[in-house]
Amino acid sequence: MNQNKFMLGVDIGTTSTKAVLYRETGEIIAQSNQGYDLNTPDVRTAEQNPEEIYQAVLYVIRQTIKDSEIDKEDLSFISFSSAMHSLIAMDENNKAITPCITWADNRSLNWANKIKNEWNGNDVYMRTGTPIHPMSPLSKITWLEQEHPELAGKTKKYIGIKEYVFNQLFGEYVMDYSLGSATGMMNLEELAWDKGALEITGISESKLPRLVPTTEIFSDCRSEIAADLGIAPDTKFVIGASDGVLSNIGVNAIKEGDVAITIGTSGAIRTVIPKPRTDQKGRIFCYALTEDHWVIGGPVNNGGMVLRWIRDELAASEVETAKRLNIDAYEVLTAIAKQVEPGSNGLLFHPFLAGERAPLWNANVRGSFIGLTLNHKKEHMVRSALEGVIFNLYTVFLALVEVMDVPVRSIKATGGFSKSGLWRQMMADIFDQNVIVPKSYESSCLGACLLGLYAEGKIDSFDVVEELIGFTHQHEPNPEHIQAYRELMPIFINISRSLEQEYEQIAAYQERKSLENKKK
Repeated sequence: MNQNKFMLGVDIGTTSTKAVLYRETGEIIAQSNQGYDLNTPDVRTAEQNPEEIYQAVLYVIRQTIKDSEIDKEDLSFISFSSAMHSLIAMDENNKAITPCITWADNRSLNWANKIKNEWNGNDVYMRTGTPIHPMSPLSKITWLEQEHPELAGKTKKYIGIKEYVFNQLFGEYVMDYSLGSATGMMNLEELAWDKGALEITGISESKLPRLVPTTEIFSDCRSEIAADLGIAPDTKFVIGASDGVLSNIGVNAIKEGDVAITIGTSGAIRTVIPKPRTDQKGRIFCYALTEDHWVIGGPVNNGGMVLRWIRDELAASEVETAKRLNIDAYEVLTAIAKQVEPGSNGLLFHPFLAGERAPLWNANVRGSFIGLTLNHKKEHMVRSALEGVIFNLYTVFLALVEVMDVPVRSIKATGGFSKSGLWRQMMADIFDQNVIVPKSYESSCLGACLLGLYAEGKIDSFDVVEELIGFTHQHEPNPEHIQAYRELMPIFINISRSLEQEYEQIAAYQERKSLENKKK
């Protein structure tokens, strides 16, 4: 690695695109960020404008290069990270004929249920590693082909947002194995489009991009674009991988037994294994990072958004006081929760306010407080909500441990929640593991750059990340707290399993009411 050479990581996210320029030795030189809207006209739709995102990618690269004032010849490569599960239909003229349908879009729910329950969905999952869910392109393409034949008939290619960007830059449709493994249509063993999955969607392989390794390098970017970005025309572009698997590298959770947990608005838990593995019970995903690194884990819908709901709906007066005293509203919430002993005096909160992905993979599950008595106060409700988010992540962790061949060595915790000492300690106690908070260096961008160094043969493993990343906090489990949580955990798990039928009935009732109110 060369002190005088630079690498640019670009992370195409759901709310914004970020670019970070590093020296090859790891120091950040410059960075840029550009946000864009997520259009949600109704409860099931979540779309974006692909052209707006492409322009954001160009903007952050141009801006970062300009701000850094480096010599363009010293830029070793640009490497990409991207959000998973997006879908765009492209026509014969390479024009998008749908918006970018994001992972959060639920319109293919009925088809996901049909695939799962009637069309051997579990077999497809076992081969492809993506649980059957409306988030996946497998479900979305099936829905478009079945319900929108006028669109499907005009579609030449089904792609995601990174493929859209690469097509603009290089004039071809290519998808890396990592994003391919998140479509629900790539056979993990064969690293090729899965015939059974294609039969379900009703399309042929020719309607999908060409699959390539995450280390594939492109270097013939369109000259007018290179000039506009301020880069040399032969600059190397590493196709890279998905944001989820790259953040594992970026937080130094890359060795077997290292588990990374992120809680932002939603959350995820992941670990790296050397060969692809799926879970007979269908609870976890398996995505490619490189051909020798596979990431298993589970995404949860309900992370920080639960705390935001508690803040807005249950703690308005406390938040008002916090504002007047110029104190962060979330600090007030955790101060309230601290007054209560672990276990919230037997009050359990199921945090399924936005349905749930792992481990239940059911958009119709609903949130609940269970165990309420006259002795419970608002502070018990706040604490049990915080505990519920971690309990839910722990149920995904249990599924991971069943598939892992080695014991858990460490938990690296990142995301907005890691700012709260109470929440970090809660995780250590519920998981009965040491919890480490790595210093945050835009983990997906850093992961993309380390993958770029690996692609170029400048490093032969990702272990160098250890030298680049320190940690800010470390928590050990408290034996007294562990006991309370151990007793409550099985009850928490059993309740969510037992209420499956009732969740469906409540969801159907809510949907009917919502339609009635729309008509009024």
